[in-house]
Amino acid sequence: MTKRQPISTCRRPYGLRLAAGLLAGAGVLAVAVAPAAGAAALPAGALTLGSAGRSDGAALQRALVAMTTQGGAVSAVAEIREDGRVAWRGAAGVQELGGRAPAVADARFRIGSATKTFLATVLLQLSAEGKVGLDDPIERYLPGVVPGGAAITVRQLLNHTAGIYDYTDDPQFSNDTEAELEQLVSAGRWQSYPPQQLIAVAVGHPPYFAPGQGWHYSNTDYLLVGEIIDRVTGHSWRTEVRRRILQPLGLRHTYLPGTATSIPGPHDHGYLALDNGPADITELNPSVAGAAGEIISTTDDLTRFNAALMGGRLLAPAQLAEMTTTVTAGTGFTYGLGLMRLPLPCGDVWGHVGGIYGYTTYVFGNRSSTRQLALSVTPLDPADSAALNRAINGMLAESLCED
Repeated sequence: MTKRQPISTCRRPYGLRLAAGLLAGAGVLAVAVAPAAGAAALPAGALTLGSAGRSDGAALQRALVAMTTQGGAVSAVAEIREDGRVAWRGAAGVQELGGRAPAVADARFRIGSATKTFLATVLLQLSAEGKVGLDDPIERYLPGVVPGGAAITVRQLLNHTAGIYDYTDDPQFSNDTEAELEQLVSAGRWQSYPPQQLIAVAVGHPPYFAPGQGWHYSNTDYLLVGEIIDRVTGHSWRTEVRRRILQPLGLRHTYLPGTATSIPGPHDHGYLALDNGPADITELNPSVAGAAGEIISTTDDLTRFNAALMGGRLLAPAQLAEMTTTVTAGTGFTYGLGLMRLPLPCGDVWGHVGGIYGYTTYVFGNRSSTRQLALSVTPLDPADSAALNRAINGMLAESLCED
């Protein structure tokens, strides 16, 4: 554990769930971010490739620096892809607290709930093959697993309208107190969680609402999607993601770790804010997230994935139309099938946000598949979250609004 001055404003960490607050107010974004003090020069480790297209590369770099100064993040890395080519990459901050090595633009990181778009893509491919019906009851594929499963459809899992309790809302995953955080760091992060165990936690609670009668983000939904993929194909969902997405696209730096605790290759460290100083949470057993959020990737792989998805390389037009049909969700966005629609001043963009202990990820692109952004941030003190979100919102608008 690396120490620094005590953090008196410690609150619940950036955890496993997508907080709707990550995107709150995202429909009204500043197009640029004011430069942080002393940020005139690009920090060591920043990598600029070619032109940032119609965006201002200096403004993009200032936004990254603002995330690590005003926003208090340890590191921030980003890439913009334009018309199939890398237009800009950048990095700010350091790889590790107390170290001098700068963050690197090709770092690997945990993508959290951005994993859901991969799962939804596989499920929609299976739908196109006639192996899964989006409007079939989940009871057909997972008999007896979810009470009332005969009234819940596969589509409702994918767009979070099933009403199934999110297992991360259970008190055992709350991590609200200092003692709970310390237990997570010392022991909890090494624990393995079979998906059936987490699903059992969820179905032990009453649903939020009747199927189709509301919207509530639920990681349990995607554990169930993973189980459906397993049952339908006879292979694990990890095997199907590799075979159907990673291998065809050549995403060589995207990993499905299962219970492996380390991040392979170059990476920036993630932390939790404790009262006696930051705790390094980089190594953890991601089975606590599983099909809902375990993937490790890079900004380059994520922009390529988003470009291929929106460009129709992974889904036929009918399935992509299903994926981009949205329902009302949280403040500032609507939700399709494993895909968010986020309004920017210049129009809508599509992708997902991800959060897992120590890491926050954004990957979005336009519907025409001409421009994509992937961003990874390692936030620290939740007290800095407002400034961090301002910098992130500024980068989203600057990078994805082309004019």
